[in-house]
Amino acid sequence: MKLAIYGYGNLGRGVEAAILKSPDMELVGVFTRRDPNTVRTHTGVKVFAADEILAHKSEIDAVVLCGGSATDLPVLTPRLAKDFNVIDSFDTHANIPAHFDAVDAAAKAGGKLSLISCGWDPGMFSLNRLYAGAILPDGKDYTFWGRGVSQGHSDAIRRIPGVLDARQYTVPIPEALDAVRSGKQPELSARQKHLRECYVVAAPDADKAAIETAIKTMPNYFADYDTTVTFISAEEMREKHGALPHGGFVIRTGKTGFSDEHTHRIEYALQLDSNPEFTAGVLVAFARAVGRMAARGRTGCITVFDVAPADLSPLSGEELRRMLL
Repeated sequence: MKLAIYGYGNLGRGVEAAILKSPDMELVGVFTRRDPNTVRTHTGVKVFAADEILAHKSEIDAVVLCGGSATDLPVLTPRLAKDFNVIDSFDTHANIPAHFDAVDAAAKAGGKLSLISCGWDPGMFSLNRLYAGAILPDGKDYTFWGRGVSQGHSDAIRRIPGVLDARQYTVPIPEALDAVRSGKQPELSARQKHLRECYVVAAPDADKAAIETAIKTMPNYFADYDTTVTFISAEEMREKHGALPHGGFVIRTGKTGFSDEHTHRIEYALQLDSNPEFTAGVLVAFARAVGRMAARGRTGCITVFDVAPADLSPLSGEELRRMLL
């Protein structure tokens, strides 16, 4: 399967590494909005200007989009979905239905297949919420993220005028996590479940008070949470916040039996050294499924809920039954 990467930041480099570990896939090019002559890939694959991608349409089975959810993907995914099978990691949960509709219309117009909102949340966590809810219908879901760096939230901060760099850590509140694991099924607001810590490098002439206000009032990102903003130097950012760890938990507790006499807890946990590299691994696995489903004639927009598990694996059906079932 021939894949292209659109955007070559942390996520794009992670996708390149994931393709290297997938012998049934080949990276045929990286497309960037930067000057291609300034971009060097790990594998030496050729780098093209983003606006050249249509000229390579016949060479590409699917494009993995590696832009940010705040401003990039709402425009890029529908634009490219008409001409390519595409996959993105759009992660603004509240806006997924509108994003789906826009991409679905474009993909159907071009007879192509798109998969949106693929990563670990939305993505793998979404699947685990679905499975747990189906198995324990009399129950309640809880999702905790962190402690770790959110790529989407960090990117949203970096789009604020005057911000040179930023890292945002999502931090679960331990008391909330303990209450959920106990099976008490507490009612928890977003503010009661997580804190958000923001570390920001501001331009020398930037209005720091305005930046802090813009962060703390940003809808869908920070407005519903207790948020701290700490301004640091670029050197401190490099020294103390250069890594991109993340993780989290999906927990469902529920009752079974004729008198609800038995309590159960399903928990799915991730602990990630590199958020972008793990997200890239999920994207590449689902890109495999997109290629297979497109070859069978599927068009329009889909999500992780629409993909059969067997389509994610390079193994054959016989191998899956023998080795994993």
